[in-house]
Amino acid sequence: MSTTLNPYLSFRDDARAAMEFYRDVFGGELTIDTFASYEMGQEPSENDLVMHAQLETPAGFTLMGSDTPSSMPYAPAAGFSISLSGDDDEALSAWWAALSDGGQVTMPLDVPPWGGRFGMLTDRFGIAWMVSIAPVAA
Repeated sequence: MSTTLNPYLSFRDDARAAMEFYRDVFGGELTIDTFASYEMGQEPSENDLVMHAQLETPAGFTLMGSDTPSSMPYAPAAGFSISLSGDDDEALSAWWAALSDGGQVTMPLDVPPWGGRFGMLTDRFGIAWMVSIAPVAA
């Protein structure tokens, strides 16, 4: 038996744009199902909104998301961050640059007291990210 833990992000009306942005950042295969795909739309104007999107990246990440219909309460993401960490400086630095484009850097990607590099940002869709690049072994 196996189990996975995957971020599942909620948006109001921009899940498609967000998930396409993450596909552009990380690469991979993005599948998108709309409310109309499963005849789940309660408001005709929301039929093309995302009921479920899933991004499978070459790095092995799975990121999921959906729109929240107007008939349901919605609160923007708060109180959590998605963390990317490892020793692949080139990939992590590129992801940092791409995620920060149009977003807000809350802590620049720089050398923290524990070494390596670390930074925090909120992307253009309001999702908080932390990037930690492991120190180079001496």
